[in-house]
Amino acid sequence: MHMLRINAIAQKDLFDIKEYITQEFDNPTSATKVVSKIIESYETLRKFPMLGGELSNKIDVSTNYRYLVSGNCIVFYKVDSEYVSIYRILDARRDYIKILFNDEEFETEIEQE
Repeated sequence: MHMLRINAIAQKDLFDIKEYITQEFDNPTSATKVVSKIIESYETLRKFPMLGGELSNKIDVSTNYRYLVSGNCIVFYKVDSEYVSIYRILDARRDYIKILFNDEEFETEIEQE
């Protein structure tokens, strides 16, 4: 079974998702449920790390990043022999490819592969 690593940006993404739902819809209960569902989704990756799709199938860049859809959000992650590393959690209705490639850290990691 793989271990999970969640980077600081992905943790902030979860916080931002929860804050957005709480403030925009005045519904903290729903916000907690959405975030819990996302966490439950990526926890599944411990047992099934290849569950999500390959990001390179969606974009014209060779990369070993994968993605997992959870409701209206997409979890972007990478797998090695021990870890599933969560890099970003973004709303699927946004231009997530533009967001990912404007993120210097993510872009640099893709270029180094």
